[in-house]
Amino acid sequence: MKRAERSGDPWSGHISLPGGGYHAEDGDLLHTAIRETHEELGIELAGARLLGNLPPLHPRTSGPHGIEVTPFVFHTPRALEPVCGPEALAAFWLPLELAASASSTPATSTRRPR
Repeated sequence: MKRAERSGDPWSGHISLPGGGYHAEDGDLLHTAIRETHEELGIELAGARLLGNLPPLHPRTSGPHGIEVTPFVFHTPRALEPVCGPEALAAFWLPLELAASASSTPATSTRRPR
């Protein structure tokens, strides 16, 4: 997704995966990922199969206090249509083959402003 541009947001306008901060009511980071994906892209992951999570990352642009990012990977039997929430300007699917090739041009894109 392309993040909405907001003053004071260090990731404003960046291309990213959906995600955000852990809330105590989430219980764990998996539920944070599910909640954030729904909030930002309207994608419900209840019927998706969790494949697992990747090792935590520490982005260099996370400010003086740093953050830890834990990516979760899901599989769905069909492509789910993203509907951008207020934090997303645009959304697109990036085929795994293209992501693995390190190319910078997605094969298809979807823009669904809210």
